[in-house]
Amino acid sequence: MVEFLVVKRRVNALKNLQVKCAHIEAKFYEEVHELERKYAALYQPLFDKRSDIVKAAYEPTEEECEWKADEEEELTEEMKEKAKVEEEKKDEEKEDPKGVPEFWLTVFKNVDLLSDMVQEHDEPILKQLQDVKVKFSDPGQPMSFSLEFNFEPNEFFTNTLLTKTYKMRSEPDENDPFSFDGPEIMGCTGCTIDWTKGKNITLKTIKKKQKHKGRGTVRTVTKTVPNDSFFNFFTPPDVPESGDMDEDTEAVLAADFEIGHFIRERIVPRAVLYFTGEAIEDDDDDVSTHHSLCVMEGEEEGEEENDPDYDPKVGRRAYC
Repeated sequence: MVEFLVVKRRVNALKNLQVKCAHIEAKFYEEVHELERKYAALYQPLFDKRSDIVKAAYEPTEEECEWKADEEEELTEEMKEKAKVEEEKKDEEKEDPKGVPEFWLTVFKNVDLLSDMVQEHDEPILKQLQDVKVKFSDPGQPMSFSLEFNFEPNEFFTNTLLTKTYKMRSEPDENDPFSFDGPEIMGCTGCTIDWTKGKNITLKTIKKKQKHKGRGTVRTVTKTVPNDSFFNFFTPPDVPESGDMDEDTEAVLAADFEIGHFIRERIVPRAVLYFTGEAIEDDDDDVSTHHSLCVMEGEEEGEEENDPDYDPKVGRRAYC
């Protein structure tokens, strides 16, 4: 018994060392965030030029358009069809298309995670999307990042900029320090969309017949109800300070955090490759490799969900 207590005491000391390791790891990720901010400033001139080409503010030179034929990847069937349609339009109008038409709409529709969000009535608006940017929090401010969606003036809303900000945390939980696995997205805030009258596609009007219980007469009642739309992305549910949420809200936020992280980490840095479809193949390869590694490590699919003690958190790891 005495020997057991002595060993347990030493194990407790090892656990305290592990907590200190978790705090050092948190500092490591804070510095990673600082590096991201630093390099974001270096990437931005290239992204700005990408935006100028897409919206026809800049016409690339012959030298800039050169691409080695043996390295050029095949366009997706959808892109070939678009090219064919554009070519037909060109023959009819005898005029080159401006920039890269429907660039961001095509990007979103090529990505399963985003294509499910895009409804048919969203497409005319997303055709007006000129750029998507990532902005990191300023030095000394709480860790966060914002997604900025820049639109050209359109008939649907008066905004030219829509934003979504994700708040992050990079510190171990005092009550469960061993669960720390990198920065987590803890909450998000959208923005108000100033819809033009009659153009709000996040709402729809339905007609419902009601029968009066006493008189038996029937009347038609008009109701405005929520409508599926990509633009619901800008009105996420609030995260209560207590952290207590029902399963539906938790699921919506979990999906939202995944989408925000994906846009920041994959879509914005590699937009042209999602436009052509090349990045999608790379993502499939990454998923296949990751799954193989998980199997090698002995992780069974659905293991966490089958664990009676498993309790999914709102926070989602922000670095993969």
